[in-house]
Amino acid sequence: MKDQKVESLWGHIYWLATLASQGSYTAAAERLNVSKAAMSQRIAELERIAGVSLVQRTTRSVRLTEAGQRLVDDTQASFDHIAQSFDQVRDMADTPRGLVRITAPVAFARQQLVPQLPAFFKAFPEVRVELDMSDRLRSLGKEGYDLAIRHATSPPETHVAWPLCKTETLLVATPGYLKRAAELKEPADLRNHNCLHYPRTNESPAWTFEARNSRATNPLVTVQVSGSLAANNSESLRDAALSGLGIALLPDFTAQSHMQSGKLVHVLPKWRSVRAFAEHLYLIRPYSPHVPRTVSVLVQHLRQSFAEGFAPAPQP
Repeated sequence: MKDQKVESLWGHIYWLATLASQGSYTAAAERLNVSKAAMSQRIAELERIAGVSLVQRTTRSVRLTEAGQRLVDDTQASFDHIAQSFDQVRDMADTPRGLVRITAPVAFARQQLVPQLPAFFKAFPEVRVELDMSDRLRSLGKEGYDLAIRHATSPPETHVAWPLCKTETLLVATPGYLKRAAELKEPADLRNHNCLHYPRTNESPAWTFEARNSRATNPLVTVQVSGSLAANNSESLRDAALSGLGIALLPDFTAQSHMQSGKLVHVLPKWRSVRAFAEHLYLIRPYSPHVPRTVSVLVQHLRQSFAEGFAPAPQP
């Protein structure tokens, strides 16, 4: 085993680097699309051949030894260069082909992103898209995503970003709920209502508003709210509001079809919600000197698709 040629271990070393970036055998196996047992076996084999421990294992986490970290640090740039070179070679083909991994908020992905993909696949049949629908912010570099769609006031400076479209946060409820509930004329009245909210911190939930036509120096009004349901998914909050449970604060694309049908109505229309969801959606990708054509054509397609805002919502 000690005489084994180092080039036969390049795959082993890459798997070690993946383990280092993912932080666990389970996550690394998922990233490489292999079994956890295969992952463990490959690392153990690399350690036997190297004659030194490369990984420190505990019951809850995995981290590299000094030797393992040095091996990863010294080879990472080479693996990155190989990946970029392969992307450049693949881009020489007349037709873009390959996989694009993208992560997007659940409601936006279901209602707006997915309906735009059939036209994209028709134009680029050799491109495949792996879509992660999650309201959790993914680490693009660590988890291997090519693109993300995110609410943002301003995009992160460490990434490349394109504005996709504007979005507005709306306060909504059913006509039936408003008819039987307490009076609601201004934001302070929300204290007397069942407010279905999106949990963001361990602190008590609060909603902030500004008067749409106010010329006051400080027109912001913040109200501490409470309610029987908190959920980190806007579609779940919308469905709870549709049942007449209470008032929900939602992105416009989540509420639009039900507002068009009259099942939900705009509450406190003279006030604009701020600090809940950002007013823009961005396409974001990790910075790299070379952008694969598969990523470029998908970015171009989505920017064109949303150039004039959201697509009309289908009636529920």
